[in-house]
Amino acid sequence: MTYKVNEIFYSIQAEGKFSGCPAIFVRFSGCNLNCPWCDTDHEQYITMTSKEIDKEVDRLSGGNYQDIMVVFTGGEPTLQLKDYDILCKGYFKAIETNGLSSVPKWIQWITCSPKTDKIVIKPDELKFVYNNNNDFILKYYKEFPECFYYFIQPLEFDGEMNIKETVKFIKEHPQFRLSLQYHKLIGIR
Repeated sequence: MTYKVNEIFYSIQAEGKFSGCPAIFVRFSGCNLNCPWCDTDHEQYITMTSKEIDKEVDRLSGGNYQDIMVVFTGGEPTLQLKDYDILCKGYFKAIETNGLSSVPKWIQWITCSPKTDKIVIKPDELKFVYNNNNDFILKYYKEFPECFYYFIQPLEFDGEMNIKETVKFIKEHPQFRLSLQYHKLIGIR
């Protein structure tokens, strides 16, 4: 099995429940959607085997699988990750997905950022980029009452963020929490 990998890098998780935690990001290339705010260049990738991915993750972590999580992101990682090829054994494994494809059973935390009216998974946390889509967001809140966390993230477009609108929504719907892309705010990857 080979994978189209856009990049693998070590940083901190900058969004959601695990914000601030050290994490190695395995960013896959390719997606089944075309979101205007996506930060992945889908034309750029290298082909890697699972052993090559594991070796790079171990190199970046120094073998510290107890304190560093691995986040599979993209693009859309579920287009490539399958149940039969377990990556990064020993690490806590999280995924960031749009929810349109099933998630391998070996993933331990599912962050879903829905972009369509229906998802096929049960996420641990839901994350929405806020663009005045109140009905869409509230629909998912009602559909997944067992979800642990609900996050709203300001939309960044042309260098501006809709922070006031995002905060207003959260104040009107206190079951949601603010999630910022801290890596962009403090200037790290």
